[in-house]
Amino acid sequence: MAASPAAAAAAATVSSFVSPSSFSSVKASKPDRLRPARRAAAVNVRCVSSPPATETSFKTKVPRNANMAKLQAGYLFPEIARRRAAHLLKFPDAKIISLGIGDTTEPIPDVITNAMAERAHALSTVDGYSGYGAEQGEKKLRAAIAATYYADLGIEETDIFVSDGAKCDISRLQVLFGSNVKIAVQDPSYPAYVDSSVIMGQTGLYQEDVQKYGNIEYMKCSPENGFFPDLSSVPRTDIIFFCSPNNPTGAAASRDQLTKLVKFAKDNGSIIVYDSAYAMYISDDNPKSIFEIPGAKEVAIETASFSKYAGFTGVRLGWTVVPKELLFSDGHPVAKDFNRIVCTCFNGASNISQAGGLGCLSPEGLKAMSDVVGFYKENTKIIVDTFTSLGFNVYGAKNAPYVWVHFPGRNSWDVFAEILEKAHVVTTPGSGFGPGGEGFVRVSAFGHRENIIEAARRLKQLYK
Repeated sequence: MAASPAAAAAAATVSSFVSPSSFSSVKASKPDRLRPARRAAAVNVRCVSSPPATETSFKTKVPRNANMAKLQAGYLFPEIARRRAAHLLKFPDAKIISLGIGDTTEPIPDVITNAMAERAHALSTVDGYSGYGAEQGEKKLRAAIAATYYADLGIEETDIFVSDGAKCDISRLQVLFGSNVKIAVQDPSYPAYVDSSVIMGQTGLYQEDVQKYGNIEYMKCSPENGFFPDLSSVPRTDIIFFCSPNNPTGAAASRDQLTKLVKFAKDNGSIIVYDSAYAMYISDDNPKSIFEIPGAKEVAIETASFSKYAGFTGVRLGWTVVPKELLFSDGHPVAKDFNRIVCTCFNGASNISQAGGLGCLSPEGLKAMSDVVGFYKENTKIIVDTFTSLGFNVYGAKNAPYVWVHFPGRNSWDVFAEILEKAHVVTTPGSGFGPGGEGFVRVSAFGHRENIIEAARRLKQLYK
């Protein structure tokens, strides 16, 4: 069936971070070299800032939010999904293996789904029904999070705000901070930090020559500096977004490095937004929480999530810690304003999801989550061994479900296209995470074991 004109126009829209190289410029291998599989459904939805229609019968008098026009067209992962769908149209029998977006693949453990099912069934009874809950989350779950992840760190259940995920809380935090702040981000970093800053009006225009937005401080994190920025060269900003283990590089900050970061924030009167979404993957003595660092409660907020521990990417459940000790410049508690934002913008996480969260934090649930994390870390080892055997420099992986592979002198989107065209494997181009990611691709360890092994075979065949 022919695509509609609107769909064709959307498919032709290319964001500024996409390489000019097209898939047709890469010679693809014959599809019969790979196992056939069921054809996946095409992905037609893009998170994209679309240009206005050339013809319309009516226009309102409402001006467009000028900040939306600053965005560089498509958000990274929907753009990857679009390219994947285009590849399937070209190779309809290809068995594509997706190691791109960090989406979990393994079933949620029974001890967790049973807890959700019990709560769901209770909703059909008079005694078990509940409607709106506390916007901050159920008291029992907040207490369990505090006891499990912040014991002896001085974090109390009232400091914890349960949510529908860390990504959502990042945007709520941006609403809290407002438009008159300047942020710093690791470069490369999770794109939601920058994009939400643009939407809030915190930034200047996108600068094509350096691939950066004005009024954002990009803190270079590379193999040369151990993926930790040289703070002595970083100007003061109001907010510092910092993710450890880092997405996409997989690097986990050491205790000494985080101590330096906290001191840097204190010296500058800044607030750290610490994204600990992958903390459970840490297998050495690196801190799993910023609050393990003395003084952090006075300068830091921490976001976290069950998504990559329990497979809750679709269930949606996370939390944010805003310590009572954290104050704005006028002495007003940050937590009070965040509570106001939450109560205005959010009706609380699903009661069924929160029951799942309690299941996660039971002794059996913690063991089950540890097993799931262990499975993905085994996948990571397979990917690392594959690229290492081919002579590539590989980073991350030890404390994260991501492998950061260096392709010196190559354009990240060209490498992405090459691997997709010739091996039918989806990765993520490093430049999508910021200019510091150019020349790298991120390979996710989220996948069924047989798919990871097959992807490794194809990559060895491609780069042998």
